[in-house]
Amino acid sequence: MLNSKIGLKLTFGVALTILVVIAIFAYFNIQSDNRSLLTEVERAAQQYSDHLKADMGYDMLHNDRKRIQDDVRRIGKQGTIDGIRVFNKMGEVIYSSDSAEIGKMVDIKAATCFRCHLTGRPVKRLQKQEHMRFFRTDPDSPRQLGIINPIYNEPSCWTAACHMHPESQTVLGVLDVTMPLSKVDQNIRNSQVAIIILAVSAIIILSVIIGFLVRWWIDRPVQDLLMATRQVAGGNLGYRVEVKREDELGMLARSFNSMTDNLAEARLQLFQSDKLASMGRLAAGVAHEINNPLTAVLTNSSYLLKRSQGQSELQEDLQVIVSETIRCREIVKSLLDFARQTVPKKRKADINEIIHRAATVVENQLSMGQVELVMDLDEKLAKVTVDANQIQQVFINLMVNASDAIGEDGGTINISSRAISLGPAGTLQIKRALCRKRHDLVDRKIQIDGKPAISMRYKKNKETGLIHLNPMYGSNKHKLNGMTDFDKEVELMCPDCSASLMADGEFCPDCGSRIYAFEVPLKGLVQGCLKEGCGWHRWEQVDSSWNDEYVEVKVTDNGCGIPQEQLPKLFEPFSTTKGQKGTGLGLAVTWGIVDNHNGTISVESKLCAGTTFTIRIPVGP
Repeated sequence: MLNSKIGLKLTFGVALTILVVIAIFAYFNIQSDNRSLLTEVERAAQQYSDHLKADMGYDMLHNDRKRIQDDVRRIGKQGTIDGIRVFNKMGEVIYSSDSAEIGKMVDIKAATCFRCHLTGRPVKRLQKQEHMRFFRTDPDSPRQLGIINPIYNEPSCWTAACHMHPESQTVLGVLDVTMPLSKVDQNIRNSQVAIIILAVSAIIILSVIIGFLVRWWIDRPVQDLLMATRQVAGGNLGYRVEVKREDELGMLARSFNSMTDNLAEARLQLFQSDKLASMGRLAAGVAHEINNPLTAVLTNSSYLLKRSQGQSELQEDLQVIVSETIRCREIVKSLLDFARQTVPKKRKADINEIIHRAATVVENQLSMGQVELVMDLDEKLAKVTVDANQIQQVFINLMVNASDAIGEDGGTINISSRAISLGPAGTLQIKRALCRKRHDLVDRKIQIDGKPAISMRYKKNKETGLIHLNPMYGSNKHKLNGMTDFDKEVELMCPDCSASLMADGEFCPDCGSRIYAFEVPLKGLVQGCLKEGCGWHRWEQVDSSWNDEYVEVKVTDNGCGIPQEQLPKLFEPFSTTKGQKGTGLGLAVTWGIVDNHNGTISVESKLCAGTTFTIRIPVGP
C-alpha cells in the first residue's frame, strides 16, 4: 500500500525526517540540560566547601580541635551532605563526620588522593575543574559528588601563636566533602523522560498534521486527476476536474480540462471527418452507380426530344425528363464538391487572375442567360496566399448563383476588387470561449448572423436569465434578452458551472463600468463592456499581433434578392433559395473554403433589388 500511494510516501518521508531531526534535537537538549544541572550542582558544592573551610579557619588558628570536630560532625549529618573529612599533609584523617575514620590513613591511589599524587609527589596547585569527582561506592549505589578543597599555608598560619606549620610548607591538608546525587540524577531522569515524551508527542502531532495537509493539498487533487484520467480513458471526454486552487496542481487540472476539451473537439472533428468521408464514399458510389444510367437516360431522352418535333405532349414530357436528369447530375456533382473539401494548398497568387479564370469558366452560361459581367479590378493588388483552385471555385459558385438570381430576363453582375485595411474588431470570429473552469461558452443552438453565439447567465438581484453575445469580435449586436441596464449589480456567470465571468478589479476605461472576461484557448482573454452606448472591447493578444492587410472582392447582381429571414441560414448545408433547382451545398462549400483561408464572407440583399456577397481574404498566410 505504501508503494502505491504518493500521499503515504510523502507523509512517511516527512515523518521520518521529523523523527530524525527531533531525536537529534532531543539528544543534544538532554545533554545540555544534564551539563547545566551538574554545573549548577558543582558551583553550589564548591561554594558550600569554601564556606565550610572559611568557618573552620578561625578554629584551626586557635587549634580548637574539639570544636572543629563538632562542626564537622554536625554539618555532616545534614541531608545534603554525605560525608566530610579533613586530611593532613600525610594523608591521615584528622577530622571526619564519621568518627570511626579519624586517625586512619588514606591510600594515595584512592579517588580522593589520586589527582594530587598522580606523579607520585603531591601537586601544589590543582586546576579548578580537577577539584570535582563523580564516583560510586559500589556498582548499585547512587552517584556521589566529591569536592577536594586544598587547605593552603597562609601567613596567618605560620605567624599564629601556635606556629605549628613552617612557612615553607605549601599545603597543610585537604577538605574533602562528598554529596549524594540521587535527587539530581532523579531530576535528570525526569527531564529526560519529559523531553522524550515531548519529542514523541511532537512527532505524532506533526505527522498527523502533515498527513492531513498532504491528503488535502496533494493526495485528493491527485486522486481527482487519477479518476479523471480513468474517465477519459473510458471514453468520457465530458468529465471535468473541479479547479479550486491557483497553484501548480490547479494549473495541472486546468491543463487537463483543456486537454479533454481538445480531445473532445478532435473527436468531434474526427467524427465529422468520418461523416464527410462517408458522404464522400457515398457520393463516389452514387456517382459511379448513377452517372452512367443518368448519361444513358439523358442521351436517349435528348435524342427522342429532337425526334418528337410536332408532338407537343410528348415533347413536354421528354423536356421534363431531360431537365430533371440534368438536375440529378448537378446534385451528384454538388455532393462530390461538398464531401471533397480538403486542406488548402496555399501559394502566392494574383486574385484578379483567379477572378478572370473563373469568369472564363462560366462565360458561356452567362451569355446564354443574357447576363453581362462587369469587372472593376484594382490592378495594383498585392498577391495573396491562397489555394488558387479553391478560391476559383468560390467565385464560380457566386457567379452561377448570381446568374440564377437574375433569371431569364437578363441583368448585370458586377465584380470589384480592392485592397483594404481591417482591424480584428468586426473581422475575427470567436469560435471558442471558455470560463474559468474550462466550460465552453459557445452555444451552437443559438446563432447570431448565422454564427454560434457566446452564452452567459446574468443575475441582478432576483432577476436571472441568459444573454447571447455576437461571436464577431467587437460587435455590439448582442441578444441581451431583456437584461436591464448593465450596472454594478449585474453578475455574469457561466451557464454550466456559475463561475464568474466578471473581470476582477478591472473597469471599462471609457465608461467606468464593470467588464466581462473569458478565455479563447491559446489566444488569451477577451474583455468587453455591455453598458448601453459604450461597446468597449479588448483582445490584447490578437490586437497586438494583427495583420490588417486584406483583399476585398464584391460580387453584386441585380437579381431577385434573398428574403431577410433566410439570410441567417444561407451558408448552412442544404439551405437553398432556389427551391427544387438547388441543392443547398454551393454556399456551404464556399463558406468552408473562405473560412479555411482565415477570411470572411458576408451577404447583403434586398428583395427585387439584388444581392452583394463580400469576400475578404488576408494578404498574409
